[in-house]
Amino acid sequence: MFQLIKMAYRNLNRNRRRSILSALAVSLGLALLLFIAAILQGEIQGSLQTSIQLESGHLQVRAASYVEEKSSLKWDNLVANPDQLVAQIKTIPEVKVATPRLFASAILNSGNHSTGVQLIGIDPLSEANAPYTQSLVAGKYLTPDDQSGIYIGQPLADKLNVKVGDSVDLEANTSNGDVVDQAFTIRGLYLTHTPTIDQSVIFMPLAKAQAITQTQNHASAIVILLKNQDEAQSVAAAIKGSGYQVLTWQKMNEVILTTEQLANGYMILIYLIVLAVTATVIVNTLIMAVFERTREIGILAAIGMKSRRIMALFLVEAGLLAVAGITVGLVLGWLICLYFGKFGFYIGNIGATGFLLGDRIYAVLTAHDTVELTIVALVVTLVASLYPAIIAARLEPVEALHGN
Repeated sequence: MFQLIKMAYRNLNRNRRRSILSALAVSLGLALLLFIAAILQGEIQGSLQTSIQLESGHLQVRAASYVEEKSSLKWDNLVANPDQLVAQIKTIPEVKVATPRLFASAILNSGNHSTGVQLIGIDPLSEANAPYTQSLVAGKYLTPDDQSGIYIGQPLADKLNVKVGDSVDLEANTSNGDVVDQAFTIRGLYLTHTPTIDQSVIFMPLAKAQAITQTQNHASAIVILLKNQDEAQSVAAAIKGSGYQVLTWQKMNEVILTTEQLANGYMILIYLIVLAVTATVIVNTLIMAVFERTREIGILAAIGMKSRRIMALFLVEAGLLAVAGITVGLVLGWLICLYFGKFGFYIGNIGATGFLLGDRIYAVLTAHDTVELTIVALVVTLVASLYPAIIAARLEPVEALHGN
């Protein structure tokens, strides 16, 4: 075997430029695939974690009749006495945070500008609001006893041409189907870099939200954060009480998880196409080598080298090209993913339905993707090299010696 490797290296070194370009094709192909896989993984994981942190939590407890799409404020569709349920949930060891929230549809008006928003009543002191408190860019955050202040996104403020301290009118739905209109003062502006949230979600203390929507002592949901998200199913089973539905983060983010499965299926096809193109370069290199070394192959066969050994020689040459290309490709792909993992790249507001995407996507290269793509690249290259190897092995010694 060592002799074959030595001969294969010598043969590749004969035309060094062609060999380097062939290995480079594999390197660029693998680096491209690693980058694509990292971007896909970053998009899916980023969207999922953003949704959990900013919207769904790991678990939500809702009234059995509550339908999220309708954002109903009828008392029968809400969780009554949410503080009692929160106290019960907090006794579960795996629970990190539990907090009530009230969701309502509203319209925010300022002068000649108006826009539809989602009003969320929150407990300002809850740790679950950390992503919003840490995103403060102007003014100050809410306090539990604030009866006239709201907290809105910077892009929404720009759209309405308002700033901290300005007064705006809020029209909100109530539990009996009426619409109330009340003036509020903008206490602070936040920027989570998630356009879907920043442009359409406003916050006010839960007590005030309950008062304005006439949903006293009721909440739309209890949002729960866990110490370990893998414990979602067991914690959901541990929450006692009739008339409730307990939704896990998997259930609330089905669109994201389903899209991930579909994307992984399509990406396999893309991987094979890219690798097939790069493998074609290897095949072309070896076929040219076969025709250039026809007389040499004839001599080897004439002195007793068997066909399978000639075939193995070309497969070893393909293996050396593949190993060299894969090694460089791994380094190049890792460096590219490292850069985009740190700085990301800006995508703005693409308005993807069912996703909470930030304005940047960060590459996330996993060990699984790296190993999988490395193996696939090696296998595809070796399989593709079988054709020129078989051509070389089937050459008749007499014809090969005459250079035919």
